[in-house]
Amino acid sequence: MSYSIKTASGAATALLSLTAAFIGGISWADDNVPQSAAQTAAPSFSAPSTLSGEPAAAVPVAFAVLQEGAPSLSTDTQPGANAPDDATQPEKSYESLAALVADTDVGAPLDEQVHCLATTVFYEARSETLEGQLAVARVVINRAKSARFGNSLCGVVRQPGQFSFVRSGAIPQPNTSHPHWRRAIAISRIALANAWNSAAEGALYFHARRVKTAWARPRAAVIDNHIFYR
Repeated sequence: MSYSIKTASGAATALLSLTAAFIGGISWADDNVPQSAAQTAAPSFSAPSTLSGEPAAAVPVAFAVLQEGAPSLSTDTQPGANAPDDATQPEKSYESLAALVADTDVGAPLDEQVHCLATTVFYEARSETLEGQLAVARVVINRAKSARFGNSLCGVVRQPGQFSFVRSGAIPQPNTSHPHWRRAIAISRIALANAWNSAAEGALYFHARRVKTAWARPRAAVIDNHIFYR
């Protein structure tokens, strides 16, 4: 073989080798190109498609557990529809105890305890002012609450030697047709409801001014013809 033929053959062989190497390099590079994020990132769950056809972002949604008795969020409910009746009515205010007495229901039937209290007010303080009657009623109530004089209003009133109108533990029947009786009922209801502050608040004792005593108890108030003590 001549030198020129060998040279041409060698050149052809070298060219074929370079071409094979180049093609092989391209194939290796293609195998190592990283895939796009959309291909490699697997979603945690399917997301609905948007109107544009692109997948919407996956946003986890937390649902609150509806508990029995929970208030409804419906906007159909009218304001105040479920509010209690007394919440929509403003509380009455009175300029005087006399106005409160005049507005107090005295026609409802009396139970035994209220009757005992009203009878005490009637006999002990019917000639006193309304404030004086209220103070007497509060003394009976305070005694019943203290549990030192009796466990009920009637028990307090019947205690021996405490109220002059009681004889041998018997409470007399008042004259229910007397106008002062209705006032005594009103004062008793007001005192039991603590609807008006007494000037002798906290008092447990009282006596007429004309009575001379050596009591060392602290005075609560002097109202009309009675002196009240704690």
